[in-house]
Amino acid sequence: MSVLICGGAGYIGSHNVRAFKAHGDDVIVVDNLETGHRASVPSDVKFYEGDIRNSETLAKIFTENKIDSVIHFCAYSLVGESVDKPLKYFNNNVGGMITLLEAMQKFDAKRIIFSSTAATYGEPKRVPILETDPTEPTNPYGESKRIMEKIMNWVSRRYDIRYVSLRYFNVAGAWHDGSIGEDHRNETHLIPLILQVPMGKREHITVYGDDYPTKDGTCIRDYIHVEDLAKAHILALEYLRNGGESNIFNLGSGDGYSVMEMINAARKVTGHPIPAEIGERRPGDPARLIADSTKAHEVLHWQPQITGMEDIIATAWKWHQSHPNGYPD
Repeated sequence: MSVLICGGAGYIGSHNVRAFKAHGDDVIVVDNLETGHRASVPSDVKFYEGDIRNSETLAKIFTENKIDSVIHFCAYSLVGESVDKPLKYFNNNVGGMITLLEAMQKFDAKRIIFSSTAATYGEPKRVPILETDPTEPTNPYGESKRIMEKIMNWVSRRYDIRYVSLRYFNVAGAWHDGSIGEDHRNETHLIPLILQVPMGKREHITVYGDDYPTKDGTCIRDYIHVEDLAKAHILALEYLRNGGESNIFNLGSGDGYSVMEMINAARKVTGHPIPAEIGERRPGDPARLIADSTKAHEVLHWQPQITGMEDIIATAWKWHQSHPNGYPD
């Protein structure tokens, strides 16, 4: 039986393809390449270019392969864009989930691991955040992910399809050998933006606000290395294969690092001064977002291995140095 990785040519998806392949799973990838890169998928992995909202595409994939499990990364994920274009996000994210679950039900695929987000919590009532805390998204992106979780819950009650939803915090870093990494056409993530300075692609990094109630006035976030994240997906699928019930888990290191701490760590890794300028706060940026991942530790037996900021940034720097212009496609 095979594992279908939807969105396997994207940043997180491509690292999961490598990890599942190394784990010994037969991996199949579908990606429409709107934001992903074909070059990030190994040439010996079966690849379908297509959109999971297209039921005919999914029927072809499920008919040609014996798929028992699905890993779902096919979602738009830019918060600001989701506010400007909410229908685009609900159409792709929610619509894609519905079509995918319909195909799974039709072709008897029983397990799905879903890429969710800390954005489902909105403004946290407390930190660290628990899975049982209120989910009150403050943007269409987070709302779409929460709706997708609810859809899976109702479907699992009616059909024998069990799910694990993994609510990530800030994913960072690159594959250990530098062969694949983070290459967004519209970059919004902090570490790649910081590293664009020593790469000569920008003169400085902008810090959005230095008057938050934190130790240095800048926002604090919980970072998880992308390979540790991939390991969590493998463990989540093993959990379902072993009869585990549908469930939701936070994934984070449990530690918080401020924006300035991230910049200082990047300065040490790269040896570059990386000038920083203070800008205005961005609307909706909470001061602190940190995960309580106790449940994932206890139930999935997951423990992140790469937690130091300099270590995480070093893997990203290795990728950016060897691929200064990203993927060739």
